Amino acid sequence: MVVTTSTTTDYQTDRQPKPTEAYPHNSVDWLSHLISFDTVSRYSNLALIKQVQTYCEQLGLSVDLTFNQAQDKANLFVTVAAGEHADISTGGLVLSGHTDVVPVDGQQWTSDPFNATIRGSRLYGRGSCDMKGFIACALNLLPAAVKLSKAGKLHRPIHLALSFDEEVGCLGAPLILADLATRGIKPDYCIVGEPTNMTMVVAHKGIAVYRCRVHGKSAHSSLTTQGVNSISYASRLIGFVDDLAEKLSHRNDSDALFDVPYSTLSVGTIQGGTATNIVPNLCEFTFDYRNLPHMTQEDILLPIQAKVAELNAQMQLRAPETGIELLQEESVPAMTDSTNDELQQLVAALVEDSKRHKVAYATEGGQFTNAGIPTIICGPGSIEQAHKADEYVELAELERCDGFLQRLLESCTSV
Repeated sequence: MVVTTSTTTDYQTDRQPKPTEAYPHNSVDWLSHLISFDTVSRYSNLALIKQVQTYCEQLGLSVDLTFNQAQDKANLFVTVAAGEHADISTGGLVLSGHTDVVPVDGQQWTSDPFNATIRGSRLYGRGSCDMKGFIACALNLLPAAVKLSKAGKLHRPIHLALSFDEEVGCLGAPLILADLATRGIKPDYCIVGEPTNMTMVVAHKGIAVYRCRVHGKSAHSSLTTQGVNSISYASRLIGFVDDLAEKLSHRNDSDALFDVPYSTLSVGTIQGGTATNIVPNLCEFTFDYRNLPHMTQEDILLPIQAKVAELNAQMQLRAPETGIELLQEESVPAMTDSTNDELQQLVAALVEDSKRHKVAYATEGGQFTNAGIPTIICGPGSIEQAHKADEYVELAELERCDGFLQRLLESCTSV
């Protein structure tokens, strides 16, 4: 990954802002518009980013983009400046959302997932709750924020951060944060609008995903002593991982506010072998670790590495070319609540339900807190609807989010 900041990339040369171009004027229409962009993570998100960039520029805002190495995906960061002369761009509040969505492959949808459909009190479409609903509400807020800024009444900047590839490892947000550090912009707080039913999530677990490749030695199954069975050694390591998971569940430092109050380990996939009469020479499995904020990857990685070394020694006594590889495929830090007391107090006064929650799923919030920016998660819709066929958001949730963001904006008009 590389960081590239630009507002005049090649893909934009045919686009010039048109003052008369119509954009949505409410959150429902914005959400319908955003859903129409197929931003499944395997595809580019540039068409959506281009539209948002044009919209922001028509409001008189300067947009900064950071790109992936292939230049086919971009993050967007834009600031509504504060102060009497509208010249303050550091500090303030970030409204953060990811533009990518998960695939619809193999799912049975009642309606086109990329054509928003309203049935009764719900708006259906891929990304409706995860998490284009929040982005829609944030975009709908921008004109009011710009108006206050131009009048010199905005005393705290409002930032909008849109990222790519959150669904495949939170790959985009680190580029935004690196760019902000380079530009000397340090927001005071961040609100990530993942679906929480507009309740306040103050912390979440981290996640690390590992792939284990066990390289054995093939032989005829009638001559097992001439081979090294990769599946057998994989099973020993899996058993160790399961035992370690059990130990994690009995630690005395659990946190009852999480639905699963301790850190977890879980084996997710496994494959190996070619035929019953062949000693298998390769077996692969994956597992994930979801850690409480006060724990680290080393808490499980060190004992697992020690077990791998023990098994490697056993295997290589029989065949020197054998052994076990342990590869990390994904790592998203936990979001801690140790630094966000002030933000919690601010948000508690603005939401209908001020109860604090902690969740097991990971978001970009951990990356913001790791960068020293106190963060909470609060957005429209239910996580239970995310990633499913017929994903939806209640229209009432969008209204609640609009109201929350409006109150948040008003809080930025007082010193």
